[in-house]
Amino acid sequence: MPEEQRSPQEWRALLSNAYPQDAEEGGWRQRRRARKAFRAGQRRRTTAWVARERSRDPITAGAALLLVLALLAMGVWLRTGPDWLTGGNAESRVVGVITPTTTGVPANDAGAPAAAPSLSASSPSPTAPEPDLSEPVAVAKEWVRRYLTRNPPVDQDHKPAVHRSAPWATAGLTDNLAGHTDPAFDKLVSRGGVSTVTVVSTGPAGGQLPPDNPVRIWRTVTATVAVQGYTAYTETTVLQVEVTSTVSGWRVSAVLGV
Repeated sequence: MPEEQRSPQEWRALLSNAYPQDAEEGGWRQRRRARKAFRAGQRRRTTAWVARERSRDPITAGAALLLVLALLAMGVWLRTGPDWLTGGNAESRVVGVITPTTTGVPANDAGAPAAAPSLSASSPSPTAPEPDLSEPVAVAKEWVRRYLTRNPPVDQDHKPAVHRSAPWATAGLTDNLAGHTDPAFDKLVSRGGVSTVTVVSTGPAGGQLPPDNPVRIWRTVTATVAVQGYTAYTETTVLQVEVTSTVSGWRVSAVLGV
């Protein structure tokens, strides 16, 4: 029977440890050489049979592995390929939704234009703490401290100091000061100075100023100001300050001496 037509059972019997008759006769050296030659022939025949069987296979192991990988890649592409090819802009892919704010537009008004999306809620900007406007003397002292603290190289003019002190003043006083020049600021610029208030004290207004009443008081505010510039020096500034009770609390409403 040809070797390629042998059944698996016949090959197992052929590959068993049964040696031919000539490997069982003669001296031990002769038997050893015969058995060695017999095993070598078996190995050659086995190798040739395995090679023939492999050549008959419709697909090799490597080709099968490549086919499996190709099928997996195709499955991934079918799920994510359209979005990847279009840069993630496919209509069926929802990445995020921004809900537009419609303040002042009725919900049932279908004809009204939609408001622009509001991003302030997602990234709120830090806000300064609310000033304490409950005590008039404290308000007067804080306003003077903020107003006389100045940095000309950064501020460029006196208006930034006016706006820094605005939370403790009425809108009318703030607008009045911002709309006029300040000789003290010009003097500070000429000396190349930067001013910092170190001490603030208050006392009675005195003079011809009105007495205190439940909605208005006058105070004399004295500020010690340290100046660093071409030369370092300290000066004292005295202001007459009016503080008025408003809906939101006490605020500086008038100043004499600026």
